[in-house]
Amino acid sequence: MIDTDATAPVSVVVPCYRCGETIADAVASIASQTLPPRQVVLVDDASGDGTVRALHALAAQYPPGWIEVIALARNGGPSAARNAGWARATQPYIAFLDSDDTWAPTKLAIQMQALREDPQIALIAHRMQVRERGDRPESPTRARTKIVPRRRLLLNNPFPTASVVLRRDLPFRFNEDYRRVEDFLLWGQIAFSGHRCAKVDEVLAYWHKANYGAGGLSQDLVAMHRAGREVRRELLRQGLVSLPEHLFARSIGMLRKARQRLLLGLRRAQPGGLP
Repeated sequence: MIDTDATAPVSVVVPCYRCGETIADAVASIASQTLPPRQVVLVDDASGDGTVRALHALAAQYPPGWIEVIALARNGGPSAARNAGWARATQPYIAFLDSDDTWAPTKLAIQMQALREDPQIALIAHRMQVRERGDRPESPTRARTKIVPRRRLLLNNPFPTASVVLRRDLPFRFNEDYRRVEDFLLWGQIAFSGHRCAKVDEVLAYWHKANYGAGGLSQDLVAMHRAGREVRRELLRQGLVSLPEHLFARSIGMLRKARQRLLLGLRRAQPGGLP
C-alpha cells in the first residue's frame, strides 16, 4: 500500500507503447520508493494492442486513484505521450520513467532532499546504468549533488530522461516534432534559459537494454547524430546559445560521432560481433 501521509509531491509520467512485458516492473519500482510519489500517470501512445487493458489492470492492483491511465487516440511518439502526462500532472514536480526502465528505491527520497536543501533547482537528475532485469544493487541513502553549469550541456546530454525530476510550472514542453533526442532539446531550453540544474552523483535508475539495439545499430547512430545537429541548430535559432557555443558544440558532436563509428567498427571486427 502507498502511505499517502509520507509521499513526495511528484507526478511520475510513464509513456507506454506496447509495453505489456515491462510496465509491471517499472511501476513496481515506483511503488517501492522509500518516499513514493503522490501520482503516477501511464500514457498509452496508441499501441493498438492490449496495452490499455494491461495498464488498467495494473492500476487496479494499487490504491485507487494513485495511477491514472491515459489512452492517446493517435501515436505521437514519446514527446507527445510525456506532454499528455505532464498536462494531467497535479503535483509541483514531475518525474519521468520509461516503461522498460526501473528506479532504485531511494531515488525520489534523495532527489527531494536535494530540492528541499536548494529550492532554486528547477531540474535535478542522476546517473544511470545498464543492468540485467532484476539485477539491482543496494540503493544508496546519501549522495552528493552538484550544480551543472550551462557549458556542460555543450558537450552532450548529462540528464538521462528516467533520472529527471523537474518543476511542473516550467514554461517548456517536449517538442513533438522530434522523436529522437527530444529530451536533450528540452533540458537545453531549461538550462540555457538560466534555470538552475543539478545532478546527483549516484546511480539511482537502470536501463534494461543497451542504448542502441544490435539490429540497425549504425542507422540508429546516424539518426541520433542527425537529431543532435537539429537540436543544436534549434537552440541557436531560439537565441539560447551563442554562435561560438554552437560551433564548439558542433565540433564536439563530430568528435563523438567519429569515436562511436570507431567503436562500432571494432565491435564488428570481433569474432561473433555485430553483422
